[in-house]
This record gives sequence, C-alpha cells and structure tokens, in this order.
Amino acid sequence: MSINPINTYEEAVELIHKVGILPLARLIPTHPSLVSVTPEKSWHTGTEFDPWRWRTRFAADGHAAYGKFLKKKAVFISRKIFPYVQEILGSERAISARYKDGMVTEPAVRLFDIIQEEPGVETRALRLKAGLQNKDSKKRYDHGINELQGSLDIVIAGVSEKKNRLGDISGWSSTSFQTAEQWMQENRIKRSQVGEEKAREKLYSHLEAVCQPEAITFLKKLL
Repeated sequence: MSINPINTYEEAVELIHKVGILPLARLIPTHPSLVSVTPEKSWHTGTEFDPWRWRTRFAADGHAAYGKFLKKKAVFISRKIFPYVQEILGSERAISARYKDGMVTEPAVRLFDIIQEEPGVETRALRLKAGLQNKDSKKRYDHGINELQGSLDIVIAGVSEKKNRLGDISGWSSTSFQTAEQWMQENRIKRSQVGEEKAREKLYSHLEAVCQPEAITFLKKLL
C-alpha cells in the first residue's frame, strides 16, 4: 500500500480511519505502521510532530483504541471497526464466568478487577495492588496484562513519564489502563451486537477495500 509521508497528528488520524488497523511498528505484511509512515527524525523530539506522543492521544480523543491486541504487539484500531474486532476476539461473558470455565488465568482476573475499579491505574500501582510487584511475579503480570489486551477486555488509557525531583524525565514511562467498555462509553461507541459471523463479514469488507492481499491473508489468520 502506497502511503504519503505522515507529518502531523491530523494526517495520522486520517490514516487510521482509512485503514482501520494500524500497528505501531511493522507487523502486517505490505501494510503501513505508524513507524513506517512517519519521519524517523520526528520521533522522541517531544514536539507536536512527535509520533511517540500521538499514541495515547488517538485513544484519548476517541479516534482509535490502543493496545497489544494482535500477536502481543501494539496496534491502533479505529473506532469504526473496534466493535467488530471486539466481538470476534472478545466475549460478552463476565470475566469471572470465563475464569470458572478455565478460559482466563487468575492473574488476569485480579488485574481486570482492579482496572475496572480504578480506570487509568498505571503499571506500577497496578502491580502493587495485584500483589505482582516482585521480580519473580513479572512474568505472571506480563502474561495477565497481555491476555486481557488480546481478548480486548482492556485498552491502554495513557502513558505517564517518570520524572525526578527537578521535573526532568527520568527512567521508563509507565502505561495506564482502562477497560474497553469504559473507553467505549467515554467515546460513545456502541458494542456490536450483530454476532461474530456478521461482525467478521463487516470487518473483512472494510479490510478488503483498503488492504493488499498479503495483509488480508495475515489478518484473516488472526481475525
């Protein structure tokens, strides 16, 4: 797919609405990613033209959900098709019911309950509240948080920079989360109720109109 270079946030929003699914970095064959369509020199500049700063703004403005939804990789899914992807990959059943049936791990349930009660909770606080703050618990935390994103139960709500006493950025940024339902309600997005088969039909119809054959083949294996 031939895409003109993206230099502004508004151009990136337009691209997301056009393609429907836009990975942060290269993931889908012959398909654009935010990294591939933006100038390398613009990244991590801290300016309004920095794509790194756009990531959570897409979600905050209600243009696209943001999270590790596909193959544990970060992608943006436009508000138009997110309900269809959610119906395909997600579940209408309560997470507690899925846990009883062995479909969800215990750490994922614990993390989801906290995120649901405290929308926007950031990683460090979330790990502490879930009792998964120790180094030997990191794998359980990572698995649980990736599991919840892969089933579209949660989305990334924001990223906060860690700063020192002088106010300078110091160390890694911290991701915050909210449930997908909370994000949809905030942005007036209705859950799809057409059924998984019809949702897949509508999603494929959109993708086939904008994606190359290699991208379609890749996405159909996941969706």
